Amino acid sequence: MAEPDAAAPVVLAGASGLIGSALADSLRADGIPVIQLVRHEPGGPDEVQWWPGEQPLDPDVIAGARAVVGLNGASISRLPWTRSYKHELVWSRLLPTESLATAVRALGDDAPAFLSASATGYYPSRPGVRMDETAPRGDTFLADLCGEWEGAAASAGDRARVVFLRTAPLVHPDAVLKPLMLLTRLGIAGPIGRGTQVWPWISLEDEVSAVRHLIDADVSGPVNLTGPTRATANDLGFQLAMRMNRPYLVRAPEFALRVVLGRDAADALLTNDTDLAPAVLERSGFTFAHPRVQDAIAAVVPER
Repeated sequence: MAEPDAAAPVVLAGASGLIGSALADSLRADGIPVIQLVRHEPGGPDEVQWWPGEQPLDPDVIAGARAVVGLNGASISRLPWTRSYKHELVWSRLLPTESLATAVRALGDDAPAFLSASATGYYPSRPGVRMDETAPRGDTFLADLCGEWEGAAASAGDRARVVFLRTAPLVHPDAVLKPLMLLTRLGIAGPIGRGTQVWPWISLEDEVSAVRHLIDADVSGPVNLTGPTRATANDLGFQLAMRMNRPYLVRAPEFALRVVLGRDAADALLTNDTDLAPAVLERSGFTFAHPRVQDAIAAVVPER
């Protein structure tokens, strides 16, 4: 396995998304070159066009890179999950990941590290149980999707360091907070389902810092990118309501969530009880900027 060059670029697929764009900005701010894989006509020397699923990625594009980071995938938060959209959720992840993995594998011992996105939706709902990366996979659509996604990344082979970035929902106005802020602003926020279910979460700042940490850390396999302290749905919702100076009273029953969103989406995104520890990340020496969910909310939501 090749030692990374400190001046080598990071090859980034999925740079137009929330995490990808923040990661690219962070790397470039510190003088680390970024090569973006794009589907449009390249706009400069730092962009390379690719067509995953249609044409293989030339391994020369990633040769000598500090790392390859794959963040592709249609948005999980777009609802409802119709049959056609489930198809898009799957293939928008598998095809780019398979393309990157094939190029990484072709480089053999000279392969760069490969950091591939996944999600905390991999895990089952287990009320009262704190889980780490050794926990088994769940049996939901989202868990199956994460398993296939990681399987595609693992096809990069055993000569490359491969990391599965099991990312929690981002506490950010353009992510999990977007619908919650709207409901809170309208004064109709309140407990979602039981409200006591534990939700994994992470701030965008910590997500980017963690990915950067893992680019260089001697870590492989699954890594939970989630905040270090547990937070229930009520903890997040109530802290947001306090920050926005709005009430938190109107409960959304589980049956109604399943009717409106569909059982797969409601159970995977809202009513699941998944208490996760970022065990691998903490053992590798990572320090969180926002260790509590209220810290993450305060960093991105102005107080009113």
